[in-house]
Amino acid sequence: MFDPTLETLSRERLREVQWRKLKVLAGELLAPGGGNPFVRTTWGNAGLGSVDDLKSWDDFHRLPFTGKTDFVEDQAAEPPFGTNLTYPPERYVRVHQTSGTSGQPLRWLDTQESWDWWIRSWGFVLRGAGLTAADRVFFPFSFGLFIGFWAGFEGARALGALAIPGGGQDSPTRLASMERLGVTALVCTPSYALHLMEVACERGLDPRKLGVRTTVHAGEPGANIPAVRARIQDGWGARAFDHAGMTEMGAFGYECQAQAGLHINETEFIAEVIDPATGTPAREGELVLTNLGRAGSPAIRYRSGDRVRLADTPCPCGRSFLRLSGGILGRLDDMLIVRGVNVFPSAIEGIVRRFPVIEEFQIEVFRDGALDEVCVLVEAADAGLCRSVQEAFRVDLGIRLEVRAVPPRTLPRHELKARRVVRKESAP
Repeated sequence: MFDPTLETLSRERLREVQWRKLKVLAGELLAPGGGNPFVRTTWGNAGLGSVDDLKSWDDFHRLPFTGKTDFVEDQAAEPPFGTNLTYPPERYVRVHQTSGTSGQPLRWLDTQESWDWWIRSWGFVLRGAGLTAADRVFFPFSFGLFIGFWAGFEGARALGALAIPGGGQDSPTRLASMERLGVTALVCTPSYALHLMEVACERGLDPRKLGVRTTVHAGEPGANIPAVRARIQDGWGARAFDHAGMTEMGAFGYECQAQAGLHINETEFIAEVIDPATGTPAREGELVLTNLGRAGSPAIRYRSGDRVRLADTPCPCGRSFLRLSGGILGRLDDMLIVRGVNVFPSAIEGIVRRFPVIEEFQIEVFRDGALDEVCVLVEAADAGLCRSVQEAFRVDLGIRLEVRAVPPRTLPRHELKARRVVRKESAP
């Protein structure tokens, strides 16, 4: 564990830690004569004008939910960073931007204090995966405005591990660097881990002989999908660990050695699960998060858009943190309704990845009247394989999806977040 004392606190003590940090945060956000204009407005509308108004958890739950649209509109009205800034501009040392895969990108600023908090949060992620100061951790990530693995790189250094940057290189060069430098851990998106495996095999290199013992993944669903995890682990001869985070929120979720779902780091985040339609508490629904260590640009009761399910039993690892069974189950805004059946792209991927000969796939979505129709493209030379995949969809999802073969190496490969769902104007 990164911090055994905190990670095994009783639920009562955890709530005390959260409340104490929340009060400190509120004091910064609502400081007399200063504070955060965005928070002051939204909290004021809920009847909380000062930190003294925050007396109990009931007061916290009076605060309005926030969502990405709120911040997008705020930044559009007050460009480029909006009003969610607690301090003068000179206090901020980092700027990052969301990937824009689900709409208008957001820009986010961090002070040195909040960047240090990011790094500490990544410490939980990396230690949960079993990494130590003895590891050599490779980051095949082109470091730009997207937060990606910036904080992960710094987190590895803070852990005492050797952090190796892999930006500005193509995949063959990255593989050569990994081999020469004796890399023991790989941190990247699940899609890129699969792509690196593919490139290695094309060049006659067995990834299992590179010495990588651990892979850590984020940026998209995948490492939490059993078939995807199995393919990564088999291809690399390593254990694959899932992680969850967001540019506007932080690194909030990580797996332990038991790999029984994502733990939420509740000493740094307050987590709620709500029915997305009613906003009431639920065991399965939308994840809502509050970060407690990012006073410069906080996100309070932030609707993540992620569908999750709370685990009902304690984790064998001994951590007391809330656990998400199956990790992030899917994005609510990615859900497809195909002939009356709700289907998440992650469920489609989980089935496709059971077929080892399929290197890559793409989900084409088009409208037929008021309904979604789906065609799944797979890199396969065998029409019989398409029929097998189609039958697996019918058995597991209860619907018939068209599956079409395309030639090998014709679908896009992805270094960052994979964009496998493509919307078309009409049927292919």
